[in-house]
Amino acid sequence: MVMGFGAIFSQLSSITASIMFVYAMYEQFFPYNVHKFFEKYIQKFQDLMYPYIEITFYGSSGEYFKQSKTYTIIQTYLSTNSTQRAKRLKAEVVKESQTPLILSMEDNQAIFDEFNGVKVWWSANSTAPSPTMPQFPVGPNSNVRRYLTLTFHKRHRDLITTTYIQHVLEQGKAITMKNRRLKLYTNNPSDEWWDTKWSHTSFEHPAKFETLAMEPEKKEEIIQDLVKFKKGKEYYAKVGKAWKRGYLLFGPPGTGKSTMIAAIANFMNYDVYDLELTTVKDNNALKRLLTDTSSKSVIVIEDIDCSLDLTGQRKKKKKEKDNDEEKEKVKKKSDGEEEDEAENKKKRKSEVTLSGLLNFIDGIWSSCGGERIIIFTTNFVDKLDPALIRRGRMDKYIEMSYCSYQAFKVLAKNYLDIESHDILFPIIEKLLGETNMTPADVAESLMPKSVTDDCETCLKSLIESLEIAKEKEKEEARKKAEKAELKEEKDKQELAQEDEKVENGVIH
Repeated sequence: MVMGFGAIFSQLSSITASIMFVYAMYEQFFPYNVHKFFEKYIQKFQDLMYPYIEITFYGSSGEYFKQSKTYTIIQTYLSTNSTQRAKRLKAEVVKESQTPLILSMEDNQAIFDEFNGVKVWWSANSTAPSPTMPQFPVGPNSNVRRYLTLTFHKRHRDLITTTYIQHVLEQGKAITMKNRRLKLYTNNPSDEWWDTKWSHTSFEHPAKFETLAMEPEKKEEIIQDLVKFKKGKEYYAKVGKAWKRGYLLFGPPGTGKSTMIAAIANFMNYDVYDLELTTVKDNNALKRLLTDTSSKSVIVIEDIDCSLDLTGQRKKKKKEKDNDEEKEKVKKKSDGEEEDEAENKKKRKSEVTLSGLLNFIDGIWSSCGGERIIIFTTNFVDKLDPALIRRGRMDKYIEMSYCSYQAFKVLAKNYLDIESHDILFPIIEKLLGETNMTPADVAESLMPKSVTDDCETCLKSLIESLEIAKEKEKEEARKKAEKAELKEEKDKQELAQEDEKVENGVIH
């Protein structure tokens, strides 16, 4: 038996040597054209015998070794299957992700995927750098060229090249959006062209709709509106509108407007752009800021009534300001400081107009990008110009009111982890119906101030605060009534004096 294996091995060695000899003779004595002729038909023979198609996705886009976005998206899609099916994995740290440690296939590994009953294979590969190429450090600019190969049977060509690849890219983008870490942007005050328009930090506000102090019906209405907007891409295209929605949050200070913004961003998984209008030089700068925002974002202008002069009194106030500035210039001419002061004012003053802001909200420039929510907040909605908050610009008005009993129950659950109290809850319900207190003040009273404070202590503290607030409101109402009575009495006296003068002939 051993001699049989030896004979077979000898024959294989002889055959291999013969093939190598023939191949060497072929390479040396046959011209290039003959080589190409044989290679052409050898390739056709291989195509007939090998019924699979391969598509390669390279990790580098070729632009200064820039990472290919398509490669990254596919790698993200495959990461789920990789952890379950691949035998060798590599770990990478991704700073912008909520799961900073990402596992993916190691080189020369393969996994299969299934789509509509069709099985495909993905493999991760790499090629070694050429010795003649300049060497870069290991990392994003490494000479090692990585690529992913998709293999499938040729009878499924149409399904894979259209539907499946599109499915992979959409799912990869969705996973990336879900796992990414949200960002909070703010616009920079510098007007220099080389400066970045926005700077950002991680957005880590914990607010959610579940913890938002608001009536459940009102909260559910807002959630349904957001869900409808998020799924409305085709609808907005159908009706011919830019894919955006405007929210106006109004109410007294401390009613939770900023918390609502954070809850919306977390629910939608959108970045937040906090736009400070007073640092924007003019309308053109405002347009540039808008075009530099990303889709899937919340653009916020807080306290819109205080940011700039955007009320109906704008022209009148502008005229008054111009007169004041003219007087100031005349005054400073004697000191020789007019030119310097004018330059400083030019640098400090924002020239954003109401018209520029309206174009920013729903003009032509608002269609540069989609899936955006624009939110205005104000404490005094009656001070805003009607053109700024009309329907179509601010699509939904959300009143952030004083704390109701339903909102209090949410806060009690959040801060004290209780849902009812037979004695104290009814007292609080009665007081909240008689007193205006913001959710922020209620939350402050409910928060334990020491390790010995229990839920009853905190509830009694709230009751005490509500009673004080109630007495305060009564006192303010009494003073207001007294003031009104004094004014009425004064008016009566003045009217009586006028009548007396008329009777005495002093006034004709």
